[in-house]
Amino acid sequence: MINNSYLMVRAVLTETTDRPRFDRWYETEHLPDAVAGFGAMRGWRCWSRTDPSVHYAFYEFPDVTRAQAVLGSPELQGLVAEFDRVWGSRVTRTRDILEAAGTPKSAPD
Repeated sequence: MINNSYLMVRAVLTETTDRPRFDRWYETEHLPDAVAGFGAMRGWRCWSRTDPSVHYAFYEFPDVTRAQAVLGSPELQGLVAEFDRVWGSRVTRTRDILEAAGTPKSAPD
């Protein structure tokens, strides 16, 4: 059984013209700061192919307790303040804690 858990942040840009700047900023500043600040095992991000204004970031933790602890942490508060300073109301966000369920399946050879 896999016990890894994830903090998922869903961000929605109000203007898709902000996407190139947001993409660079998130990749070079915000993601590395968040991975280090949260003590995450790793972090990665994705753009929705269904809606080009939606961005997802995932932060991996060894268990759900560690992932949940991030939500009340001073590190998250600092990152939220910096995000709000840079993006203001141009980007809205939601957060969710996800826990892996079951065993990963692979396609047969």
